[in-house]
Amino acid sequence: MKIFFLKLFMAVNVFAIRFSRGRIGSQLGSQTILLLHSLGHKSGQQHVTPIAYFHTNGFYFLIGSNWGKENNASWYHNLLAQPRTIIEVKGKQIPVEASQVQGQEYERLWKYAIEHHPPYLHYTEMTKRHIPIVVLKPVA
Repeated sequence: MKIFFLKLFMAVNVFAIRFSRGRIGSQLGSQTILLLHSLGHKSGQQHVTPIAYFHTNGFYFLIGSNWGKENNASWYHNLLAQPRTIIEVKGKQIPVEASQVQGQEYERLWKYAIEHHPPYLHYTEMTKRHIPIVVLKPVA
C-alpha cells in the first residue's frame, strides 16, 4: 500500500511540474526537484522520475539514497546502463551525461549535500550500502 501511494505521489508531482513548467512541485521543503528521464535497463521502457537534485559549478548531481533502502533505486541502474539522458529543470529540457563520482569529488559533493539537506545523514544510518552520487553534466 505504501508503494502505491509513493507511485501516486510521484505521478502527481511529475504532472504538476510539467503542467506548471516547474513553478509547482519542483520545491519540496528544502529540496529542489527535477524530472529525470531514463530508459529501463531491463524493461527498455521510458521512465520519468521526480528526484531531488543539487546544482553547483555548472552541473547537477543526485544522491542515490533511495530513502535508506538496502538497494539502489532503479533510476541509478538505468543511468549506469544508459548515461546519456534528459533532465527537466524549471520547464527546460537539458541533455546530460551521467557519471558516478568517487574519492575526493565524492567527499566534496557529499559534504555539499548534507550542508544543504542534513537528512541525508539519516539514510547512511538506515543502510549498509554505499550511497552513490551521480553527476549530470550538460552536453550539446
